[in-house]
Amino acid sequence: MKKVCVITGGGSGMGLATARILGKENHIIIVGRTLKKLQAALEELKAEGIEAESFACDIANRASVDKLAIHARKMGTIASVIHAAGMSPHMGDAKTIMEANALGTINMNEAFYNVMEEGSCIIDVSSMSAYMIPGFILPAGKYKYSRIDKELFMKKMMARVNLFPKKSRSGVAYGISKNFVIWYAKTDAAKFGEKGVRVISVSPGSFETPMGELEKEGVENLIKYCAIKRLGHVEEIASLLAFCAGDKVGYLTGTDILCDGGCVASERRTQKR
Repeated sequence: MKKVCVITGGGSGMGLATARILGKENHIIIVGRTLKKLQAALEELKAEGIEAESFACDIANRASVDKLAIHARKMGTIASVIHAAGMSPHMGDAKTIMEANALGTINMNEAFYNVMEEGSCIIDVSSMSAYMIPGFILPAGKYKYSRIDKELFMKKMMARVNLFPKKSRSGVAYGISKNFVIWYAKTDAAKFGEKGVRVISVSPGSFETPMGELEKEGVENLIKYCAIKRLGHVEEIASLLAFCAGDKVGYLTGTDILCDGGCVASERRTQKR
């Protein structure tokens, strides 16, 4: 059985860069909303001698994610899942962002729990924004509804978002959804651990990606506070994701890894002055 690596958001940015690394030893399935948007990435991977295929999936739709999980299992043993797909504040309205980032993570973890085997790993990609959003905004006590009633969970999340002015809601939804991703990955670790599967989250800072370009104005203001005063190179976050997915860190689970050039640490230091 071939080893399979599933990468959502694999059509560009950190997802595609990670595919190039993991593709040396795995059959790669890059995932996006439409096959057309994945075509160029697929051609690049194949040109580099990487065994890869594309799969269209709406991560906010559980039935769509179930089809992805079943297909991946048919292709071989799932060695890793890199869930890098998501939406930034400039990519949609607040509800769409919450569905993509929060509900999408729930769907991916639940669907792949059923098909992953001992020794495999799922990585949910969050964001440094999860650390920057003020605690009083976070409806953390309501996160538990994600495992009780998803519709009610979404209502609770959006009720908090809708307390804010319309112009701020996409940003608030993004911060809450990414904070939720960290919580969800951590609290999924014990469940997955019973099967010998690891679950972690990785929180990137500002990187040279298409999504990062959309947030360019805000990013430039943040860089001056960073310990490393530049954007991250996409290969740097891809190398971290690939390493975390490998068996050399087989004891790593139930935690978040913040890779942001020291931005969060530097900002907190500045605030204490």
